Amino acid sequence: MKSTPPRRRRLSRRPARRRKKPPQTPAEGEGDPEFIKRQDQKRSDLDDQLKEYITEWRKQRSKEEDELKKLKEKQAKRKVTRAEEEQKMAQRKKEEEERRVREAEEKKQREIEEKRMRLEEAEKKRQAMLQAMKDKDKKGPNFTIAKKDAGVLGLSSAAMERNKTKEQLEEEKKISLSFRIKPLAIEGFGEAKLREKAQELWELIVKLETEKYDLEERQKRQDYDLKELKERQKQQLRHKALKKGLDPEALTGKYPPKIQVASKYERRVDTRSYDDKKKLFEGGYNTVYAETLEKTWQERQERFTQRTKSKLPKWFGERPGKKAGEPETPEGEEDAKADEDIVEDDEEVEEEVVEEEDEEAEEDEEEEEEEEEEEEEEEEEEEEEEEEEEEEEE
Repeated sequence: MKSTPPRRRRLSRRPARRRKKPPQTPAEGEGDPEFIKRQDQKRSDLDDQLKEYITEWRKQRSKEEDELKKLKEKQAKRKVTRAEEEQKMAQRKKEEEERRVREAEEKKQREIEEKRMRLEEAEKKRQAMLQAMKDKDKKGPNFTIAKKDAGVLGLSSAAMERNKTKEQLEEEKKISLSFRIKPLAIEGFGEAKLREKAQELWELIVKLETEKYDLEERQKRQDYDLKELKERQKQQLRHKALKKGLDPEALTGKYPPKIQVASKYERRVDTRSYDDKKKLFEGGYNTVYAETLEKTWQERQERFTQRTKSKLPKWFGERPGKKAGEPETPEGEEDAKADEDIVEDDEEVEEEVVEEEDEEAEEDEEEEEEEEEEEEEEEEEEEEEEEEEEEEEE
C-alpha cells in the first residue's frame, strides 16, 4: 500500500490583529502638592550638603596650596644656600690647590737651589784638587782607593748616580752649566776691549783643552793599571787553586766552586758549619785504606791459623839441599826443622805487616807535614797580598 504524505497546514493570508495596550494610570501622588514639596525639600537639602562639601574641600585645598607654597619657598631657599655653599667650597678647594702648587714650586726651587749650592761646592773642590795636583811635583800612585760611604738607603754615591733618571741628569747638567758658563757682559765695549775679551776666551779654551788631554791620558793609565791588577789577581787565584788540587780556573770566576755535602733530595736542613762540612773531605781515603788493609790482614791470619798442619814426607835417599860431606840427619829433626821454618815464616809475615803499617804511618805524617807547609805558604801569600794592597792604597 502506498503511504500518504502528511497534510500541510495552510497559511492564512489574513492580517494579524493588533493587541490593545492597557490604559496608563497616573503615578501615585504625581499631582499631590505635598509630595512635590517634599521632593523639593530633599533637593534643597542635597544642594546645601553639596555646598558644604564644596566649601570644606576648598578650605582643605587652600591649606594644601599654602603648605605647598611654603615648601617651594623653603626648597628655593635651600637651593640658594646650597649654591652658595658649593661656591664657597669650590673657592676653598681652588685656594687649597693653589697653595699646594705654590708649596710644591717653592720646594722644587729650594731643592734646585740646594743642588746648585752642592754642585758649586763640588766644582770648587774639584778645581782646588786639580790646582793641588798641578802644584804637586812628586809622583804618587796613579789611583786611590777611597772608602765606601753609605749614602741614602745604604747606596754609595756611584750607585745613586747610576740610579738617576734621564730628567734628573739633564736638570743637574743645566744647573752645572749655569754657573760654569758665565754670561758675556760685552755691552758698551769698544773694539779694543772686545779684542781683549776674545784673547781671554781663547786662552781659557786652550787651558781647558790642555786639562782635558791630561785627564784623558790619566784615565788611560788608570785603565791599564786596573787591567794589570786584575791579571795579577787572576794569576794568584790560579796558583791557589792548583795548590788546593782544583782546576786552575776554579777560583777566577765570580763565585768559588760549590761543595756538595749532601744529596739535594734529602728533606732535612743541614745545620753544620762550613768547617764541619770541609772536614768531611779531609783524610777520608787514608782511613778507608787502613780499614781495608786491616780487614785483609785479619782474613789472611784466620786462613793461616786454620790451615792443616801436615808433616813432610820422609825422603829416601839423599836429603834435598844436603851438601857434600854433611852427616845424615836423624829422624825427628826434620819435623823440628819444618816447625821452625813455619814459625820463621809466621814471624816474617808479621814483620812485613808491621813494616807496612809503619810505612802507612810515615806516609800519613808526611801528608800532614805537607798540608801544614801548604797552609803556612798560603798564610804567607795572604800576608804578602795584604801588604801589597796596603802599599797600593798608600
